[in-house]
Amino acid sequence: VTSCVLKGKQWYQRRVRGDAPSIHNWLRCVLYNRRSKMNPLWNTIVVAGRDFSGKPYLGYVDKIGVSFTDKSVATGFGSYIAKPMMRKAMEENPDMTVEEAKRLMVRCLKVLFYRDCRSLNRFQIGVVTSTESSISEPISADTDWTIGANPSGYE
Repeated sequence: VTSCVLKGKQWYQRRVRGDAPSIHNWLRCVLYNRRSKMNPLWNTIVVAGRDFSGKPYLGYVDKIGVSFTDKSVATGFGSYIAKPMMRKAMEENPDMTVEEAKRLMVRCLKVLFYRDCRSLNRFQIGVVTSTESSISEPISADTDWTIGANPSGYE
C-alpha cells in the first residue's frame, strides 16, 4: 500500500483512491491474485477507516481474497469466541457509544486471553468515527488467575 501511495500518479490513474473501501478492494484483488498463482500471502487483514463521504468503514480480507464488510469483524480465534459476544452486545444495544464499545472490546480480549495460553494481555484499540480516527496507547487487561487454582472435573 505504501509503495502505491508513494507512486501517487499511478495510484490515481488506476482509479484506486485512498479511502478505506478502495484500499479494501485493492487488498482483496492482491490477495486473490496471489492465491490464484498458488502463492498466497498468509494474512488476514482488517481495514478500518472512512469512505470519501466521511462514513466509518470496516472491512475484512483473508488470505484467499474472501472479503466482506460488517459492523464488527474478528480474525483468527476471535472469530469463534469474540464475534458472537460482539453480535450479542450489538443486538442488545444497537446505538452503542464509543466508551461502551471499548469496554466490550476489553471484555472480548480478556476472554480470548484466558482461552489462549500463548497470548499476551496487552493490546491497542483503534476507533474510527465520522469525525476522528485514533489508536490507543498499549493497554494491559486486569487478569485474575486465582480462578484456575482449583480446577474440577479433570481427576
